[in-house]
Amino acid sequence: MPWSYIAVWIVTALIQYALQPKPPQPQAAELKDLDAPTADEGRPIPVVFGTVLVRSANVVWYGDLRTTPIKSDGGKK
Repeated sequence: MPWSYIAVWIVTALIQYALQPKPPQPQAAELKDLDAPTADEGRPIPVVFGTVLVRSANVVWYGDLRTTPIKSDGGKK
């Protein structure tokens, strides 16, 4: 009798594992996904006192933004 309970438990566990939804694969981040500061004319300048996180700050230059692919052999010997 107890063996039948164990067998039913194993079968239901396998069915649950087979039917569970698969999570989607995450996409690699791209340069357009970067939330970089912008430089717009006429944009108001926030006045802050103390330490404050300013979202979408207005700047003149933010560096050379470009991407380069990483090339590797994947650990082959």
